[in-house]
Amino acid sequence: MKNIKYLIVAVLVASNVNATGYNVFGLGLFDVKFDGSKSQEAVDLRFERRFDKSILDIGPKEDNFFFLKPFAGFEITSDSATYFLTGIYLEDNLGKLISDRKSNYIFTPSFGIGYYDNGSGKNLGNEIEFRTSLEISYEFKNNNRLGLSLSHISNANIGDKNPGAEIISLVYQIPFN
Repeated sequence: MKNIKYLIVAVLVASNVNATGYNVFGLGLFDVKFDGSKSQEAVDLRFERRFDKSILDIGPKEDNFFFLKPFAGFEITSDSATYFLTGIYLEDNLGKLISDRKSNYIFTPSFGIGYYDNGSGKNLGNEIEFRTSLEISYEFKNNNRLGLSLSHISNANIGDKNPGAEIISLVYQIPFN
């Protein structure tokens, strides 16, 4: 598993000379429970590198909603849990999606898989975990974005137990060239 960590770090550091995309920084709360049940809440820090080059185009050229793009990243919690992951995301202008008029709001769902070490935090039942996220952000004139992300981490029942965890985060995105 140590080699997987090094591979993911290498992907984050190495990027194509012509690559563009966003560096995403997040600050949030790990293991949020909306139903009042017991949780092991912790502060969650996130970094992702989202690349703008589509790896799979499954939609019409005029509709960028189906352009799947890669990302790689990691999360660290205040109770020493770490999560290294890679996956795919797509994004669409929320105004265009709803009313066919462009707005400053961007909708970004994503799906990833990675290595999770619970440290002294919540045991999620396996080292291999999946993360799904929904994010809405506001794009400023300088193309930076500020948004809110809701994520769920789960092992999809490949482990002995699967308690899962929800994360709510404030995210700030900075474009890179």
